[in-house]
Amino acid sequence: MADFRDFAFKLVVVDKLMYRDKTLTPAFGIEAHMRERGVEDLDDHMEENGLDFTILDEARAYFEALEIPDELLATVDELVFDGGLKVYRECAPVWDGEDDLFDVRSLDDLDLLPNLGVVTGARSLEHMCPGAKDVLAARGITGRH
Repeated sequence: MADFRDFAFKLVVVDKLMYRDKTLTPAFGIEAHMRERGVEDLDDHMEENGLDFTILDEARAYFEALEIPDELLATVDELVFDGGLKVYRECAPVWDGEDDLFDVRSLDDLDLLPNLGVVTGARSLEHMCPGAKDVLAARGITGRH
C-alpha cells in the first residue's frame, strides 16, 4: 500500500479512482457518513460549528486512513486538477474554491503513479506548485491547461 505525502494530491487520485473510474469502492459520501453519527442536517451542523470552509474532520480521517492498493494506482493514467472535483464536495460540502484549502504542495507522490501520462489542469497545478510544468515534462507527462 502506498503512503502519500501530500493529502491534497491523494484527494486528486481518490477522485479519479473513486468517483470517476469507480474502481476504489465503496464511494465515500459525507452526508450518509454524518447521518450514521447522528447528524441529520449537515448544513446546519456545519454552520452551527463554524465549519463552512474547512475539511470536515470525519472526511479527513476517512481519506487519510484510506489505503489504495498499488494495483489501482497503476491504473491512473490521467489526473485532473480542478476546483470542482467531487472529492472536494465530500470533504468540504460548502467550500467555494476561493482559497488554498485543497492546494497541492508537493509532487513527490507522482512516484506512486507509474502510468500517469496526462495532467489536465496543469496551469492550476503550476500555480500551486511552482516548477510543476518542468517536473511533469521531465517525467514524460503531458500537461493540459
